[in-house]
Amino acid sequence: MQAVILAAGLAKRLRPLTNDIPKCLLDINGNNILTHIINNIVDVGVSDFIFVLGFKANMIEEYVKKKFNYIKCKFILNPDYPNNNNSYSLWLTKNEVRNDILLLDSDIIFDKLILKKLLESGYDTCLALKNHIADEEQIKVLLDNNNRILKIGKEVDIKKSAGESIGIEKLSKEFLNEMYKILDRKILKENNVNEFYEVTFQELIDRNIDLFNIYAVDISEYECIEIDTLEDFKKAKKILTKIEHKI
Repeated sequence: MQAVILAAGLAKRLRPLTNDIPKCLLDINGNNILTHIINNIVDVGVSDFIFVLGFKANMIEEYVKKKFNYIKCKFILNPDYPNNNNSYSLWLTKNEVRNDILLLDSDIIFDKLILKKLLESGYDTCLALKNHIADEEQIKVLLDNNNRILKIGKEVDIKKSAGESIGIEKLSKEFLNEMYKILDRKILKENNVNEFYEVTFQELIDRNIDLFNIYAVDISEYECIEIDTLEDFKKAKKILTKIEHKI
């Protein structure tokens, strides 16, 4: 198992906090966001990491090498990060991924038991789902009666949605192999570099082949927050305090 962490973005909505520092290095309760994420992943037994970097890439790489010299790290630069999206960052990992992966955005504060639940779910490919009422900007999912995802994306009807995908996935190597083929087509042939990776997930889901099914794992019992705005940043401090007090 490998962990892929996408950390290339500019985090414009968090400015001025992110004028001179990448979002994942912002401090929350004494440690930065990335430290919380890496510690959670290591605690569930994964120590092989791939980081995709862009804005202030050197700051992140230097920090990780100094702080986490006991984990295996591969750093990949997304050279045109202001002009592409996370599907492009994920595509850049294709020559480094050898196993199943945990895929995470780099701006999430979460209880490590979420990872444990995904790994023990019995699903080859699945994502963490919070079943609250999502808003228009969140990645929402529509499920069948067996928790298999039928639709995923911002455009999913809120009233029909089962909740929000929080940006943590477990993806099988077989799923990834096919996903990279689609991304090759989109990026190399169609020059489509500005999509969310969930659009490619949807293309695989639409094939209706068991090997490419994605299942939702309800993690609503656990605390988590994706940090996009200054309001989220303030909330994250309170949420992390709850998580730490539970341990």
